[in-house]
Amino acid sequence: MPENTAPLPDFTRWPSFPFEGDMRVRPLAAPVEVEPPRSGEDAADCVACNTPDDAYIWVSDRWRVRAMDRPTGLPMVLILECRSHLDIGDLPNLLAAELGVMMVRLERAIRSLEGVARVHVNRWGDGSAHLHMWFLARPYGQLQLRGTFLTLWDDILPAIPEQQWRENLALVAAWLAEFGGTAIAEPPHIQWESPATLTYADTAAQSAAGTLDSDANSPNTPDASNQVPAGPIADERTDSPPRGFLPTQRPASTDPGAPTVPTSPQTTQSQASTPS
Repeated sequence: MPENTAPLPDFTRWPSFPFEGDMRVRPLAAPVEVEPPRSGEDAADCVACNTPDDAYIWVSDRWRVRAMDRPTGLPMVLILECRSHLDIGDLPNLLAAELGVMMVRLERAIRSLEGVARVHVNRWGDGSAHLHMWFLARPYGQLQLRGTFLTLWDDILPAIPEQQWRENLALVAAWLAEFGGTAIAEPPHIQWESPATLTYADTAAQSAAGTLDSDANSPNTPDASNQVPAGPIADERTDSPPRGFLPTQRPASTDPGAPTVPTSPQTTQSQASTPS
């Protein structure tokens, strides 16, 4: 079989083309007489139809938005799906009109993320039969990633940090929820640990302890039962915090007129697929 010597297309010399070096054009296979069915042609076998809402980042009565199952190289990659088992050409007028609105909202939500310059919106019809639109965020300043090959770069670039990815998912979900529906994605939990004990005392207690140490040999030194204990000094009044504690650790006052001490807000926390 003669070697394929077809010239490489011009796009292989574009700055955005991800590869370099010697390449060849793959021979074109002969066409098939009958095309195989796409994945999920039957709603009973459709992955999208059988996936529960909690696998998505945002849901409504007629639309759902899902992410990859892990971070990828781009700041954000999302898929918009309709709940009904329809392809784009099968949408009734209501869903067709809403598709345009949802595309605009989701594009704006992703573009609002820090570090995102553009959002590419794509639809490939050869994978799943269930309508799904791809939204891919191009990082700001990364001009080499512009254009057609952004999906390839997404597989090439190192994955972004998972915490940043989850925060971005939660922000997009919240942005969409402003217009209705329910945000499923949540920001990651804050990782923190409370100290088991406090090893410091207030200045007055330290001074008192120092005075007692210096008088330890004095004939007038009181017995151990009367000495000031080390560490934070507990006030005898039940409505007062131990001295030496931080203000944020103060228990609630029993005075009904006392102002409420605010507590620190706690934050809380979202599948991989190839373009199809």
